[in-house]
Amino acid sequence: MTDRTADVVIVGGAVMGSSAACHLSQRPDFSGQVVVLEADPSYQTCASARSAASIRQQFSSAINIEISLYGISFLRSIGANLAVSGEQPVIDLKEGGYLFLATPDKLAILEENHALQTKLGADIGLFDQGGLSNRYPWLTVDDLSGGCHGLSGEGWFDGYALLQAFRKKARSLGVDYVGERAEKIERTGADWCIHLSSGDRLSAPILVNTAGASGGAEICKQVGLSVPIHSRKRCVFTFECRETLPDFPLLIDPTGTYVRPEGAGFICGSAPAEDDDTDSSDFDVDYNLFEKHIWPTLAHRVSAFEAIKPGAAWAGHYDMNLFDHNAFVGPVPGMDGFYLALGFSGHGLQQAPAVGRGLSEIILSGGYETLDMSPLSIERLWSKTPLVERNVV
Repeated sequence: MTDRTADVVIVGGAVMGSSAACHLSQRPDFSGQVVVLEADPSYQTCASARSAASIRQQFSSAINIEISLYGISFLRSIGANLAVSGEQPVIDLKEGGYLFLATPDKLAILEENHALQTKLGADIGLFDQGGLSNRYPWLTVDDLSGGCHGLSGEGWFDGYALLQAFRKKARSLGVDYVGERAEKIERTGADWCIHLSSGDRLSAPILVNTAGASGGAEICKQVGLSVPIHSRKRCVFTFECRETLPDFPLLIDPTGTYVRPEGAGFICGSAPAEDDDTDSSDFDVDYNLFEKHIWPTLAHRVSAFEAIKPGAAWAGHYDMNLFDHNAFVGPVPGMDGFYLALGFSGHGLQQAPAVGRGLSEIILSGGYETLDMSPLSIERLWSKTPLVERNVV
């Protein structure tokens, strides 16, 4: 058994943990040792690799909008931000925009959200039924009253490439990635002691929990913190369409079902019915969801999708925050040196740049220096004041 120490230990080495490690190591006021623990160094089952990988500003809460405004700026400059030895990463960012559609009963919410989004600087177009029909001739609008489209700053990208870019940059800055599982965590004096799957022990005064759906809630439990974070399965389906539909965005039907282009075809998905959305750790694809709900919904909205050729499908997991579907980010009061970035509920990839930056700021300076992320503090759980986000997809 070997004992070693570090200045910061991050549990979870996918996109969130790697962003935090990268931002910490880039700061000129930090010269310590960061160790990232990742139980699956292949990243085959992590959410970062299995996500539909998109970014939007069309949220209803200011903090989520501002996080994504920084996120798109970061992604646009990914080459310069995360270059290593002159080699610039490529994430194939496509700013095709989200198209949120609203039925008459939801139009007022859409308009209210749009007002906040544009006030904060997001480039979002608002269209009535006629405007939708003219702009998107392939769209069925009979039951719609309006829609919002991200004219710029929204779209999709290669999420796995972003993860690897953060990881490569972090390693180039001296971050040590250890392919082991954190089996047990306990407080020993001023440090957090992590017992590894190898039998070794690792101690540090700063511990950051970015373990996601696979172990984030369990790590909190081990240190005496109860969080309503659950692993919920989401399936992604691919298909081809014989008709050409130019300039197709990431379309969000009023039911919450989504579809967007991917290569020469499309990918799509939807949350299962609430009664069927139970805790899960398997990767079995629910083809019944596609056949019974997703395909009929899309065929109603886009008549060209009545004739499609289904393709591959896969499943991944969200670290779902059942309190309010927003992440817990930042220090945990009463637990010196313990930080969270957990419960992103499907928004982790797009929020990783801003959250990694924010964690580096509050860990080293004791406060947020750029974007105030205190609305995401776990204290809202204790005070029973959820962060209401109307645009949950």
